[in-house]
Amino acid sequence: MKFRNGLDSLLRPEDSVIVLIDHQPFQMTNLHSHDPQMVINNTAALAKAAKGFGVPTILTSVIARQGGLIFPQITSVFPDQEVIDRTFINTWEDRTVVDAVKATGRKQLIIAGLYTEICVAMPVIQALGEGWDVTVVTDACGGVSVEAHEVAVQRMLWAGANAMTWMAVVSEWQRDHARRETGKVLIDVFKEHGGATGVAFLWEQQLLNTPVAAE
Repeated sequence: MKFRNGLDSLLRPEDSVIVLIDHQPFQMTNLHSHDPQMVINNTAALAKAAKGFGVPTILTSVIARQGGLIFPQITSVFPDQEVIDRTFINTWEDRTVVDAVKATGRKQLIIAGLYTEICVAMPVIQALGEGWDVTVVTDACGGVSVEAHEVAVQRMLWAGANAMTWMAVVSEWQRDHARRETGKVLIDVFKEHGGATGVAFLWEQQLLNTPVAAE
């Protein structure tokens, strides 16, 4: 196995492209590895961060007329973007999706979707075999059980994938707090979707804006 290490292995926004797969109502009906609202929150956060960092994001669904449309919390981030609707369970066998990814010229492929053990694992494993540098955002995914999700993540890791959470991805894109052009993107997404981390940022702002009492 080739180990992923060194500075060049870290994610860079200028080299990243995201594929969000099948975040649809049908999949939610049997999601048991994560709290459904958490998956929606995390995926929306990833989408907003991608837009703010200039990372191309491909949205794809499977037979949307039956499984439902991708959650509006995601599509509203890219209001003018067409969702690629597939019949293939394995996204990486759909030429429209693959061509859209290749057209970006990016090499760091980031994937999240439902279900982890099916519609995420298949394209990840195939893309790895084709030489792509693939990262799975595990907390923007979910499976029909905790076991299904965890076994799928292990399977992808053994195949050579990189696994991260959405906050880790965004932080790796930012890399340096001195990067002011994207620092606001990072903080705004954390404040809206980062739970206690977002509250901590709001608290810091409160403290910084609190006048010092005169002695």
